[in-house]
Amino acid sequence: MRTLVDLPDTQIQALAALCERVSQPRAAVIREAVAEYLERRAGKSADSAFGLWDAEAMDGLAYQRRARAEW
Repeated sequence: MRTLVDLPDTQIQALAALCERVSQPRAAVIREAVAEYLERRAGKSADSAFGLWDAEAMDGLAYQRRARAEW
């Protein structure tokens, strides 16, 4: 699928230099950059933490008292 994206001239110049250095076409470098970005951001949603404490369910005050007792 083709996508139109506006980039500032400085990014276009840096992208052109990178493409020349790695001997790859611009489209390939952009696809790789988007894939890396999406991979990094995949687990950053609030839903990824849902149920994180399920195995250790307790109310906040009980947790706070237990944590302070360790000090």
